[in-house]
Amino acid sequence: MAARRLSSLLSRSLHLPSASASASLGRSHGVARHINRFSTAAAVEELITPPVQVNHTKLLINGQFVDAASGKTFPTLDPRTGEVIANVAEGDLEDVNRAVAAARKAFDEGPWPKMSAYERSRIMLKFADLVEKHNDEIAALETWDNGKPYLQAAQAEVPSFVRLFRYYAGWADKIHGLTIPADGPHHVQTLHEPIGVAGQIIPWNFPLLMMAWKVGPALACGNTIVLKTAEQTPLTALYVANLFHEAGLPPGVLNIVSGFGPTAGAALASHMDVDKLAFTGSTETGQTVLQLAAKSNLKPVTLELGGKSPFIICEDADIDHAVELAHFALFFNQGQCCCAGSRTYVHERVYDEFVEKAKARAMRRVVGDPFKKGVEQGPQIDSEQFKKILRYIREGRDSSATLECGGDRIGSKGYFIQPTVFSNVQEDMSIAQDEIFGPVQCVFKFKDIGEVIKRANNTRYGLAAGVFTKNIDTANTLTRGLRAGTVWINCYDIFDAGIPFGGYKMSGTGREKGIYSLNNYLQVKAVVTPLKNPAWI
Repeated sequence: MAARRLSSLLSRSLHLPSASASASLGRSHGVARHINRFSTAAAVEELITPPVQVNHTKLLINGQFVDAASGKTFPTLDPRTGEVIANVAEGDLEDVNRAVAAARKAFDEGPWPKMSAYERSRIMLKFADLVEKHNDEIAALETWDNGKPYLQAAQAEVPSFVRLFRYYAGWADKIHGLTIPADGPHHVQTLHEPIGVAGQIIPWNFPLLMMAWKVGPALACGNTIVLKTAEQTPLTALYVANLFHEAGLPPGVLNIVSGFGPTAGAALASHMDVDKLAFTGSTETGQTVLQLAAKSNLKPVTLELGGKSPFIICEDADIDHAVELAHFALFFNQGQCCCAGSRTYVHERVYDEFVEKAKARAMRRVVGDPFKKGVEQGPQIDSEQFKKILRYIREGRDSSATLECGGDRIGSKGYFIQPTVFSNVQEDMSIAQDEIFGPVQCVFKFKDIGEVIKRANNTRYGLAAGVFTKNIDTANTLTRGLRAGTVWINCYDIFDAGIPFGGYKMSGTGREKGIYSLNNYLQVKAVVTPLKNPAWI
């Protein structure tokens, strides 16, 4: 399965580089740090020209690519350099109104909800085939706009995108209600109906995958959509949307508005003619989205928000394996992952050994142009995130935590940050409490299982958790004790299409992926009919 390939491929990509690469990319102090600055900066400056052209920069409304009503555009930047890739149409309230009107007409009058579920699935399958055909171009565009390693995009994320749409295409003709026995002479059935116009707001860290997580189930259920992309990464959604219409998607079924949160995002969240809202992003923005939805037409909202996920390494762990998995859990996607294992709890008996090996692994991590072979980590998404991460690193340095390695930017161009490891982290530190969303590993020490469960749960978040142990009883105790939507045992970031994903507490409401996500886009209607002289009840 492509989603399983996501984890296995990326785990393989984390294997140690050559000795020469390790030496040139050292992140310790003194001479090694000087070598790192010289060689890495040089590598970053020699950038590969992305093998793809930007052809779609306008809004998609009612099947047509159009300019924003205001005529405004905004730049989308290459995070390797901070330079402009393209200028993209900047949608705002008027454009959201046009997109919602197109989606409403497509739902009320168009062929999509009236089409047989089998026909809808055929269009979704044809779309998946087209995306697969254009895999390399789409991956290159994703890497260029986002900064993630090309290998990750081309061999994991685009195939996972395809797998997700095939998965949901398979669900389209298997959605049905129930026949319910009544106490008296009545025939009772439930209908599972599409909810209507779905507003969807996706983040910048996984633009393609988050689009699939939302658009796939909404279309399978027969809804129409207005999708707002993140202003940092608008390009791949527009590219694949063009393929959707090539596959036969009727006009107005999928509309895409690029723009900013306070304008386009707020307009979509508060729109009176949007029937359902789905949002992925920060917890703070999620609270605003929920308020806007409630104050408008009380539309139902699903939220996939932030996290500060614990990764617990027990005393019986194979330390070398645990170091590699904990490294992957945190540094994957430049640390820009809502479920990153950003609180690494290590049993006191193996703590010192783990810290030394985690430091060494981080110092071997290859940072550079994400289009180059062997690069494990590209730049952060933009200057705002770059500065935020460096601020948290300064706060960690100023606390009593120990900076084991990293802590600085790499080079003078773009948004590259050294893989950073802190040990002796305490629960009251900002780096322990807040979602940093960057390549900063925080290592804590614990004594026993009861203690670590309490500490792991002592957070406003509850998105995910990881457990590393050989003992099934320990694994079971932790699995049931941790308040998180997903618990990975001796693995991390397994994202099969059928596995539900979502959080406890302030990490969100509802679930995405799998059968559970279909409920987000369906209404349940009970139909009761009297029976006259029934042969049976």
